[in-house]
Amino acid sequence: MNFLEVLRTAVFALRGNWLRSALTSLGVIIGIAAVIVMVSVGQGTQREIDKLVSGLGSNRLDISPGSGRGFGGVRIGGSNFFTLTQEDADAIRAEIPEVQFVASTLRGNSQLVYAESNWAGSWQGVQADWFDINGWTLASGDGFDSRDYSGAGKVVILGETVRRELFGDESPLGQTVRLGRVPFTVVGTLKPKGQGGFGQDQDDIVVVPLDTARRRLMGSMGLAPDAVMQIALGVARADDLSYVQGEVEALLRQRHKIQPGGDDDFNVRNIAEIVATRTQATKLMSLLLGAVASISLIVGGIGIMNIMLVSVTERIREIGLRMAVGAGPGDVRRQFLAEAMLISLIGGAIGIAVGIVGALLVGKFGSLPVALNANVIGLAAGFSIATGLFFGYYPARKASLLDPIEALRQQ
Repeated sequence: MNFLEVLRTAVFALRGNWLRSALTSLGVIIGIAAVIVMVSVGQGTQREIDKLVSGLGSNRLDISPGSGRGFGGVRIGGSNFFTLTQEDADAIRAEIPEVQFVASTLRGNSQLVYAESNWAGSWQGVQADWFDINGWTLASGDGFDSRDYSGAGKVVILGETVRRELFGDESPLGQTVRLGRVPFTVVGTLKPKGQGGFGQDQDDIVVVPLDTARRRLMGSMGLAPDAVMQIALGVARADDLSYVQGEVEALLRQRHKIQPGGDDDFNVRNIAEIVATRTQATKLMSLLLGAVASISLIVGGIGIMNIMLVSVTERIREIGLRMAVGAGPGDVRRQFLAEAMLISLIGGAIGIAVGIVGALLVGKFGSLPVALNANVIGLAAGFSIATGLFFGYYPARKASLLDPIEALRQQ
């Protein structure tokens, strides 16, 4: 028997018990749909982590004021007191050579106004290294120069969201916007980054020089003259992060005169450790999702094997007759294996369609990130083929080993 004859015989056999065949394929449909939805969720979560990494920057440490301890000794929360100063940042730059970039920051919220347009946004007062640490580059303009940083220049760089809301298609360069009550000249715009790993709009940002923020925007907060809200560090080599973190903590404890055993009045966050923890959690979740999907496929495959064994039992006389008129064991084996494969492939095709729709619905209405791509669909198709082959082989082999004389005696 050639391939077309085997396929035609398999189709004819399945049509004779179409309802049973349809019910058998349900297990494969559910299993394949589960593979697509769950793997898509796992890949979507990994994509969100990648976006988080790109948004936070790499090889960096963040130092914030305040202290507190949570479960397992992990510091949480923060203090309302500004315990970090610009002198702390300068000391880190001078005394820890492994630190490549250092940037102190101040933050706040103000209404931005240009002509008849306005936008309620957040601003950051930064030092020059802030752009390198956070991976920001200019889309237009020249940005800040050294005089802007040292002389508290009234200049501003706009994120893409703010630029679009205030200026639309008009070029903002050289225009004057009012930040709170203070007029600023736009000297640049930032290249867009899009949504961050926590769902925030990274482009909804306004950047001014640090001293400008301290002198012109922070007056009503009662901030100490040299205080800063955060210090960000960039390390040249990722392998030095843990060492630098220990050096920074020791230096700040010395500068802040914290006695041995006393609580720190600052927190040092290692972004690489945070990302690594999230990545490991995502891998574990993906393995769990894959295990659940595999169980669904195994159940579907067992259903195929069960039905094919029943089919072999019901058709013993037919098998004996085929062998008596010249069909060999290989022909019988191919016929029953084709029937199992056909059930699996039809169920797989329907399962792929259901899985695609399910993944799209989860992405649209659910809170889980979804990344649906051709690799996921190809993986599901491969699982469908493997299920038919694996669980259909034993019944097919059992049919091919029947003795034709004994088979013809069956009533």
